[in-house]
Amino acid sequence: MVLPVVGSRSTGGFAGALLGSVGQRCARRAVYPVRIARKTCRDRAVEGEERTMSRPPTGSGTAGAPAGQRGDIARRVTLRRERLGLSRQEVAERAGMALEYLEYLESSAAVPDSAPLTRLAGVLGTSVGELLGAGTEVPPGRTAAAAQPVVEELAPAACWAKLAPGGVGRVVLSTGDGPVALPVNFRVMDGTVVYRTAEGSSVCPEVGARLAFEADRIDDALSSGWSVLVRGTAVRLDEPEVVEHLEHRGRPDPWVGGGRDVWVRIRTSRVTGRRNRRGGSAASR
Repeated sequence: MVLPVVGSRSTGGFAGALLGSVGQRCARRAVYPVRIARKTCRDRAVEGEERTMSRPPTGSGTAGAPAGQRGDIARRVTLRRERLGLSRQEVAERAGMALEYLEYLESSAAVPDSAPLTRLAGVLGTSVGELLGAGTEVPPGRTAAAAQPVVEELAPAACWAKLAPGGVGRVVLSTGDGPVALPVNFRVMDGTVVYRTAEGSSVCPEVGARLAFEADRIDDALSSGWSVLVRGTAVRLDEPEVVEHLEHRGRPDPWVGGGRDVWVRIRTSRVTGRRNRRGGSAASR
């Protein structure tokens, strides 16, 4: 029987004593053989994560976030993980951290230490800067192209699957001053794109006007992405029961705020899309 003792000279208690000169004498007089092993860097890193887990949230990407409220890093980590279709357990195992620690990061306003954040970024296929919010004020797509890019056409069903969660896209239409393309919050309803605007706004078309809608997703870390283009004609949704249903669901809720009580549906005539991904890799989600 061998009694293993793991610790460092700075470790308190029995393990710390055994690693000093007193420990050497204790080891020689022990009834059972004693093997003294110093902690590795990984052991200390894991201990550091455990200590971080025990501390209350200390900050977030948004100044002044109260304790218990999710911070910007938590939201970015969660969003990136869900987009990759990974569970918390899978990410925690690949990043070499406790599941409880990842749950803590995704539900608090804490800013993790650089070591676990770097491992998380690697597992999520992104960078530490992206998780910290770097580059949010510049357009995406500034990274180099993938070594073997592959462009694939998306079938209509795949296009609608990309649009189904809703979000932000661009309405493209002609005006007296020429064509315009402006962002709007949108949702998909009964196989059509619906958005909310104000009477007289640049994206409030005449009934029957021809217009287009585009939405995309760019992944700088993987130099990949997809885009979907919907073409059709404008229809006003003014039936009371339809409007009540949309307002009750609360989407789309324009980020710009204000009184926006005009609901526009794009009666689709054609939908196309394509995806750009790294060659030799699994199709991006």
